[in-house]
Amino acid sequence: LYGRQFITINPRNTTQTCRDCGFVMGTNGTDKLTLDDRNWTCPNCGIHHIRDWNAAKNILDKGMAKLA
Repeated sequence: LYGRQFITINPRNTTQTCRDCGFVMGTNGTDKLTLDDRNWTCPNCGIHHIRDWNAAKNILDKGMAKLA
């Protein structure tokens, strides 16, 4: 529609995965993030994330990878 492609992706772990290094919270002895955790710092690389912003970037990356 309107010359655009619609791509679906699995959103699993998009909020829990560090976009910079790929570390997934809840692995290697870390706790999974709860819904109250709006900001978090990756224990692997030290990058600070805003949870929803990080998830949006991960979803975009997954979608772009499907196009390639």
